[in-house]
Amino acid sequence: MELTRTVELTTPGTGGEFGATRLDHEVAGIERYGPEWIRHGINWARRHSLWPMPFATACCGIELMATGASRYDIARFGAEAMRFTPRQCDLLICAGRVPIKLMPVLQKIYIQMTEPKWVISMGACASTGGVFDTYAVVQGIDQFLPVDVYVPGCPPRPETLLEGIMLIQQIVAEDGVKTSRERGAGLRLAVQPPRQAVELGAGFGGGG
Repeated sequence: MELTRTVELTTPGTGGEFGATRLDHEVAGIERYGPEWIRHGINWARRHSLWPMPFATACCGIELMATGASRYDIARFGAEAMRFTPRQCDLLICAGRVPIKLMPVLQKIYIQMTEPKWVISMGACASTGGVFDTYAVVQGIDQFLPVDVYVPGCPPRPETLLEGIMLIQQIVAEDGVKTSRERGAGLRLAVQPPRQAVELGAGFGGGG
């Protein structure tokens, strides 16, 4: 596969990399010409049924796993149905550094995901390359993919990732959904890390 600077997508249903079903066209017509309460209901359903596509390559992946565990319980937000086939996903979570040789694979996964779709860049390495300032590592996946939400940290805690997912939900509920062509380079919103201090237990020197 050849690395490209931008992901070019054709119009749905015209024989491109992805196709739209009849249901997609019906929903699009309702959203455009239907009453406000119907559009609100569709966006409400989409907001609470995000299906993430995890793309974890480094330590951020461990935090992503912790987010799905019982302590943080990503199922509270309706985003626990992680799929490893891009054709069933609408939220790409890139967690970790991406080598330049791996970038065409990530682009292919993004193209194969269903519309509408969103992208979260999780951690410093995915967003800026992090400490890996080398020729072999992509210095930010936003050079090749549209990124909607940046989750800062090295690695970010599960609470910060949940903030990013809630920001995606807010985008879906308030701004509605847009195709990749309409989104362009993505919304590029940054999550503010939690300011509350983390209390350590006695075994970590947090108490006598």
